Amino acid sequence: MPNATHISYYHLCHRKLWLFSNGLNMENQSDLVAEGKWIHEHSYGRRSERYKEIDLGDVKIDFFDVRTRMVHETKKSNKREYAHVAQLKYYIYKLEEAGIDVKGGILEYPKLREREEVFLSDTDRNNILLWVRETQDIMNLDVCPVLEKKSLCKRCAYHDFCFSNETCLP
Repeated sequence: MPNATHISYYHLCHRKLWLFSNGLNMENQSDLVAEGKWIHEHSYGRRSERYKEIDLGDVKIDFFDVRTRMVHETKKSNKREYAHVAQLKYYIYKLEEAGIDVKGGILEYPKLREREEVFLSDTDRNNILLWVRETQDIMNLDVCPVLEKKSLCKRCAYHDFCFSNETCLP
């Protein structure tokens, strides 16, 4: 079963999804990822006093406000991506699946000083089933998907690997 990171990568880059799911984790060496963790941990200092962390095994939700029934997801990006919305919708879906009453979610962009409310519709629930199936199909491919050059490549932790002419073998 894919986790929320897999769902996010499915929307960003199928190659990144495959590499990550097949054990090539470049995230722990990325300054951009380290910056994102710092922003996540320091942007809302008193958050841990007010919100609860939920670990469902394949999904770990850092901040859930039990009073408002909203999931909060912080992103370091200075650009909104649909992958962020998809990841948050997947969190909401997984909470519902676990029998937890959840109203929706809030994407928080501290660098942009913006917030976006996200809710789950019946259409979204059907789409998530498709995302999960297609994500699993990509993860189970015998070979890595071909490189698709995108504007987000230059900020990706896998950039050096993808552009070094390395081959992708499991």
